[in-house]
Amino acid sequence: MGRLIFFAREALRAMRKNVAPTTAAVVTTVLTAILIGVLVPIFQTTQSKSSDVRDQLELRVFLFDDATSTEVASLQRQIEDVPKVKSVTYLSKDDALTEFRKDYGQENRDVLKELKGNPLPANFIVKPDDAANLEAIRAAMQAPGGSPGSPAWISPIIKDVDDRQATAEKIEEVTGALKLVLTVITILLVAASLLLVGNTIRLSIYTRRREIEVMSLVGATRWFIRWPFMIEGVIVGMLGGAIAIIVLWVGKITIVDPLSDSFALLEAQDSVSFILLVACLFGAAVLVSALGSGLTLRRFLKV
Repeated sequence: MGRLIFFAREALRAMRKNVAPTTAAVVTTVLTAILIGVLVPIFQTTQSKSSDVRDQLELRVFLFDDATSTEVASLQRQIEDVPKVKSVTYLSKDDALTEFRKDYGQENRDVLKELKGNPLPANFIVKPDDAANLEAIRAAMQAPGGSPGSPAWISPIIKDVDDRQATAEKIEEVTGALKLVLTVITILLVAASLLLVGNTIRLSIYTRRREIEVMSLVGATRWFIRWPFMIEGVIVGMLGGAIAIIVLWVGKITIVDPLSDSFALLEAQDSVSFILLVACLFGAAVLVSALGSGLTLRRFLKV
């Protein structure tokens, strides 16, 4: 215990002697933790919204108006037997009009007033077990002998099929690009923190090189010399992580929570999620700073 206190005192003394680089390392750790603390919830919210949209993707099988109830029932059984189909729901012409009024009635009141009868066809709502399987289900709905521009369907009562595949592909592209960008940004931030913390320790080693030489000559082990520098890196990480957590907490209660109802990407986090996030950030800040110290010592401490 006494040795640990000695090492801590040595680390604090070194930090007081190197205020400028130590401050720069703390500030870099703070900025890195804050940016990651902002990016992670945004990524989580975007991923959640993307999953919600993907879950809403469906295939619509539109029917001719002269389809009989027997033909409709037979087709429904055929569709239910298609692999990757999660559920099949039938909408009659009246149901289709009711759905249209519910979804678009507020925005298209004038259009609804001009309707003479019901122009909407009966249809099946086909939900896949995964949005990526929409194209496979659509292909299963086609009969041999058709062409891409004019496909033949498995039943003569099918008028058309809308698979929303373009929407699914666009969602995949946006989600993939977002993951890549956030991953690259995170790697750059962590690398910057490692480099700056390492530079701080390097300067501390340089200014104390005579002291280190004397300690080595009198028989101090390498780990006895290394410990103060490692503790210095841990202290830098703890200070940076603590300051970043305070900033994130203030930002959460003053900006994110009040605006969460207006902006989808500012979804309010519950207390458990926020505590878990700040705990991970604090641990990561300490780990990165200690790692920066260790890597620098490995390369530059030659005793």
